[in-house]
Amino acid sequence: MQELGTGEAVARAKAIYDYGQTAIFASQADPRLHMVLYVPPTAADGRKLDLLVAVHGTGRTSAIDFRDGFAEFGLYNDCAILCPIFPVGVLGDGARSGYKFLEEGDIRYDQVVLAMVAEMADKYRQDWSKFAMFGFSGGGHFVHRFAILHPEKLWAASIGAPGSVTLLDPTRDWWIGIRDLEARFGKAFRPEDLAKVPVHMIVGDADLETWEITHKPGGKYYMDGANDAGKTRPERLAALASSFRKTGVDVTFDRVPGVSHDRMKVLGHVKAFLAKVLEGRRAK
Repeated sequence: MQELGTGEAVARAKAIYDYGQTAIFASQADPRLHMVLYVPPTAADGRKLDLLVAVHGTGRTSAIDFRDGFAEFGLYNDCAILCPIFPVGVLGDGARSGYKFLEEGDIRYDQVVLAMVAEMADKYRQDWSKFAMFGFSGGGHFVHRFAILHPEKLWAASIGAPGSVTLLDPTRDWWIGIRDLEARFGKAFRPEDLAKVPVHMIVGDADLETWEITHKPGGKYYMDGANDAGKTRPERLAALASSFRKTGVDVTFDRVPGVSHDRMKVLGHVKAFLAKVLEGRRAK
């Protein structure tokens, strides 16, 4: 479609593509990576918003599911939704899981997300120096590791059904533990900052399949002890909750009856958690 230069056309294009359920944007920091948002239309009139970053799973299509699934929540809670999109095989190798561990080749996904947030904060004239983050499955991988590395950036974190977890174990290296965190990422673990973040963990009690989450020798992410946190997602998330609580983190744990690995069936619990945190945050 031809770009039109009139003021009316520009305003109409912004209303269609930049507000509500937006177009997909390339990241200025790394155009290989993309994002899609829900931005309440009131932002166009200068209304101040909070921000939720919602991170997709391995299939990536949940970026759209989350954008749309949180849209009503965003509208009625003055909260924009930013969903990064990290394509499969971004380095040309067909790899699906690099983003879950924060780094892949020359890409630091945590830094890209921070750049996306800064870019969109500038675009929409918002203060998003702190934001909330939610992810399910592969996104749950990303969110808890982001929280370990960047707790000072978060006002809440909701971690849904990750297949593997990084425990706050100073005797084991990344990704199982955090002994070499500073050497690997250039940033030391700060437990006092993580303890300030309200953390939600959620998994279905019927989420019991292990075919995708059992690490085997020869696998790209296999390490000794890779399966020590438990066999199933509920077991592994419970181990993560215990590890966080020992560090002083206030963890709300939801084990949802009768739910398997179904991202959409947990969103109501996530929204309730975030709404409660937002209420407390805005009362200060």
